[in-house]
Amino acid sequence: MFFHVKELQYHAKPERPDPLFAKQLQEVLGGQFGEISVAMQYLFQGWSVRGNGKYKDLLMDTGTEELAHIEMLATMIARLLDGAPVGDLEDAAKDPVIGAILGGMNPQHAIVSGLGAMPADSVGNRWTADYIIASGNLLADFRANLNAESQGRLQAVRLYEATNDRGVKDMLSWLIARDTMHQNQWLAAIAELEAKENVVVPSTFPRQLEKREVSHVLFNFSEGDKSAAGRWANGPTMDGEGTFKYDPCPAAYGDKPKLKPAPPYIHDTLPAALRHNDLPPHLG
Repeated sequence: MFFHVKELQYHAKPERPDPLFAKQLQEVLGGQFGEISVAMQYLFQGWSVRGNGKYKDLLMDTGTEELAHIEMLATMIARLLDGAPVGDLEDAAKDPVIGAILGGMNPQHAIVSGLGAMPADSVGNRWTADYIIASGNLLADFRANLNAESQGRLQAVRLYEATNDRGVKDMLSWLIARDTMHQNQWLAAIAELEAKENVVVPSTFPRQLEKREVSHVLFNFSEGDKSAAGRWANGPTMDGEGTFKYDPCPAAYGDKPKLKPAPPYIHDTLPAALRHNDLPPHLG
């Protein structure tokens, strides 16, 4: 059960309207790594936890907080759109400053959402549940969460650098700080699970069933051998199951594929035309 508290988690009031920045701010609301994504990701992960332990509570707490961030951003975007000249655009655009703003404004803020935020990114792509990850494996999911918070914080910092509005900066500084906490909490949860399960996901698959001879080998598929100098090519592996090896010239482990002809009703190219290295008949 959820309860809505009318007060915002933090202030969301700009110094002045700015329809152009409202469009940019849509990215951290409805983009791939925006607040809608992380809210839905954490909540669905939490709802899928089979039990009522600390990890479920952590997910539900954080997912619920992200709903508050959605409300803050939606409020800020609406306020940035206050007074946007959506009536006589031709007259308004005679002012070069207003014209520049209108040129960069998302017209759907006026036409579709009535000067309100939308579940979309900064270029109008609608938010999609394809953005979220909820696998049921907590270690895999917490790593996805760390990535989401890393990308989200990066975008919030870039937006912070892109505005001079003190009200917008103030709200973004709150969101950036919460992203700092969330990165730290996912790192702590990851470390705790790795100590219990080891670092390879999933830990429940019997390691003897994988091809162990290549489990810890770095294959070189680029010119030079600079990658051989990395930690990932030398010393004990991170899972403690072996030693990193470096293969400077990997061999092919499989055979050259040869597919059977397709049945006649598929109407593929005739097999005879594909023989002799694809040469024309008079040269084959």
